[in-house]
Amino acid sequence: MDALQINLAVLLPALSIIGFALIIMGIDMVSNDARHATKGAIPWVALIGTIVGAGLCWWLWDQPVQTFQGMATSDHFALGLNFIVLTATALSIFVSVNYIPQVTRQPGTYYALLLLAASGMMMMGTATDLIVVFLALEIFSLALYILSGLHRSNPRSTEASLKYFLLGAFSSGFFAYGGALIYGAAGSTQYSVIANTLASGAGNPTLLYPGIALLVAGFAFKVSLVPFHMWTPDVYQGAPTPVTAFMSVGTKAAGFAAFIRVLLEAVPTEQPIWGWALAILAVLTMTLGNFAALRQTSLKRMLAYSSIAHAGYILVGLAPGTPAGADAALFYLFTYAFMNIGAFAIVVALERVQANDALQNRAAGIADQWPLLAFTMAIFMFSLSGIPPLAGFFGKFFVFKAAVDGGWTWLAVIGMLNSAVSLYYYLRVTVAMYFESSGAETAERRENAVLRVGVVVAAIFTILIGIYPGLWLGIFRAGLGG
Repeated sequence: MDALQINLAVLLPALSIIGFALIIMGIDMVSNDARHATKGAIPWVALIGTIVGAGLCWWLWDQPVQTFQGMATSDHFALGLNFIVLTATALSIFVSVNYIPQVTRQPGTYYALLLLAASGMMMMGTATDLIVVFLALEIFSLALYILSGLHRSNPRSTEASLKYFLLGAFSSGFFAYGGALIYGAAGSTQYSVIANTLASGAGNPTLLYPGIALLVAGFAFKVSLVPFHMWTPDVYQGAPTPVTAFMSVGTKAAGFAAFIRVLLEAVPTEQPIWGWALAILAVLTMTLGNFAALRQTSLKRMLAYSSIAHAGYILVGLAPGTPAGADAALFYLFTYAFMNIGAFAIVVALERVQANDALQNRAAGIADQWPLLAFTMAIFMFSLSGIPPLAGFFGKFFVFKAAVDGGWTWLAVIGMLNSAVSLYYYLRVTVAMYFESSGAETAERRENAVLRVGVVVAAIFTILIGIYPGLWLGIFRAGLGG
């Protein structure tokens, strides 16, 4: 019994989130009237759930590393991912409070699915077995398919959900087939057993390399790597904006966490092969993402292509296959949660709900109307572009440094050049806010106190992480197995 309890401790953060999702379902079930007072408490129950989950992660942080039947672990890498996912979930709740009642009469469904998606994302980094990764992938993917189409009266939202579902099915197929081939090559789906088998030379390369390629394709879809990025702009634009904000960070964090574990724990001996594959994908992803973003007039599509480019930056640090690169990637994802969800929160304030989007001309001149909104948006744009001393600069610095230290200087140089290209479309938004006059397309005031709190919190952390980058990097530096 004691051993079982110790093993279950590994899963406690995710299980607590599932528990709060069930509580929300219960509240929603007994509150049939949409105006019932308990309906208004649902977002705050969800927020408390994220706080409890973070508290459990904090408690596990100083505990010895534990495993659950060789299929999951509670090392600092897994707990670091949990903090990132819970941060993204909490910020998304702030963005959602006043938005979601305008698109659905079932807020309980939304928040329950949000927490269930978060639990699946948390398990992606905790898993040390390909079967568990696949189950976690399906848990959060199914929740996101529904959330993307939550605005049922909007055809664009329904289209986004259908596209995401169809392409996600192909992605799941790639992953399942790749996992089957690796099982055939190594005789196990557990990372440690796979690594030991390959290190001893007993693996079957005929099955191994196609299996790795298919796994890379499956992960590449989730994190929006070129050429598996086609769904991203349409789904990001069509989904309700709070869902887009959550998805832009959560899926990347979960996908990259599982990706890192598979590469560094299961198949590290094959780094000379998959390292070049990641480098090529990084160059294609950064370049296409940035140059496509230059042409966008929709803020959501611009941020979608920007998200693609950021996935490329993270790959730059992963190509060498070093623990430093994994730590840098986790730090990057942590900074990205604040600056990207913050930017989407501003889009929520600017957009018309029925349009489900905001064109860049709606940002023109808002510095005169909404100085706080404009100031925080400028912080997020500067940080995403990598201007010091904000968090985004150090996120890029550490992944590029990991590439240089690993002997991939040319890849880091391409990353820096791409970052320079991104300056144009990020600063274009800032220029519009401060130096263009407002016109007929200026947004009506939809800012609210709860949204303002989320925006301010995101902006404060974007600044603080940039001022004290060593403190935050040190938290994530323990890395895999620590």
